[in-house]
Amino acid sequence: MALNIVLVNPEIPQNTGNISRTCVVTGSTLHIIKPMGFSLDEKQIRRAGLDYWPDLNLKVYENIEIFMAQHGGAQMHFFTTKTAKRFDEATYSDNCFLLFGCETKGLPERLRDPERSVRIPMLGGQRCLNLSNAVCVAAYEALRQNGYQDLI
Repeated sequence: MALNIVLVNPEIPQNTGNISRTCVVTGSTLHIIKPMGFSLDEKQIRRAGLDYWPDLNLKVYENIEIFMAQHGGAQMHFFTTKTAKRFDEATYSDNCFLLFGCETKGLPERLRDPERSVRIPMLGGQRCLNLSNAVCVAAYEALRQNGYQDLI
C-alpha cells in the first residue's frame, strides 16, 4: 500500500526528521508544502531522520495551490482537532493522502473540509499530540486497514 504524508507549513525540523523516518519504514511518500520554519539543509532535520534521509521519497511544493493542482482529485484525509469524526472511522485507500498542519496552528481553516476531516481522540482539555506522533498513529491506522500490505 502506498501512503502519502503531507505536512503543510511544518515549523520544527526534528518533527519533520522523525516523520521522514516513519515514511521510509512504511514506504510512504513525504510531501512538504512551503513555507517551512526551517531549511531542509539544516543538520537538525537530518539528525532526527538519522541515516534514513537518503531513502526518503520527498516532494516539496512552493504552496498549497500547487499541491492541490497536482493531487486535488485524490482521496485526502485532513487531520485536525476541530472536527467530530475520529480517524479510525475513515476508510483509507491505496495511495491516499494524510494532511497535517503546522505544529502551532494546525491545518488552515480553508483545508478543514467537513467531509474529509478527521481527528485523533484524546482527553478533553488537551490541545493535541506532537506532530510526529500524530503522523505515526494515522499512518499505522491506514496501513492496518489495508492489512499492512508490503510490510513484514
